[in-house]
Amino acid sequence: MPMKTDQFTGLTGSPYIGVTRAHTRVSTADKGTPVKPVNCDVPYASDQAKHTILALDLGTTTGWALLSYDGLITSGTVSFKPGRFDGGGMRYLRFTNWLTEIDRLSGPIAAIWFEEVRRHAGTDASHIYGGLMATLTAWAELRGVPYAGVPVGTIKHHATGKGNANKDVMMAAIRARGFSPADDNEADAIALLLWAIETQGGLA
Repeated sequence: MPMKTDQFTGLTGSPYIGVTRAHTRVSTADKGTPVKPVNCDVPYASDQAKHTILALDLGTTTGWALLSYDGLITSGTVSFKPGRFDGGGMRYLRFTNWLTEIDRLSGPIAAIWFEEVRRHAGTDASHIYGGLMATLTAWAELRGVPYAGVPVGTIKHHATGKGNANKDVMMAAIRARGFSPADDNEADAIALLLWAIETQGGLA
């Protein structure tokens, strides 16, 4: 269902975060069974402890999915592309600020899962991923928040049955679960969150 776009002010005073949409899902007794859209008052999993879990597909456009303490799942994308007059470190300061805002508004965050990428298409993408991961893990360490990386193939296999599924297949698999991701970044974050909930109980 559509969600009003929210904006937070970054360290430079300019808005940089866009929340694309929100979803609500309910689980069934059997793990792995596709979840169905339900009324917003119904939790994702009533038999699980209420925790706020964050899943991230790190990159310049970061996909995110959040299971809040009240059982609602929200997801979207956020851009950390530097502005024309920004220094190279502003991307990571904004990411830190974004994590802090998520923790303040929807937390406290009990666990963070991120997509563990071993190969990148280019050097720049590799550097950006490494910087974001370092920022994320430092942020979590300072606050005592458990975190863990999950291999891409593990996420894809859980979502599609194939560890080498392409972007279109991943998008289709997440849509089949009742979600409406805007792009592959959001789809990957949702897939990671579902993997964490259905195989790990959500907590790292």
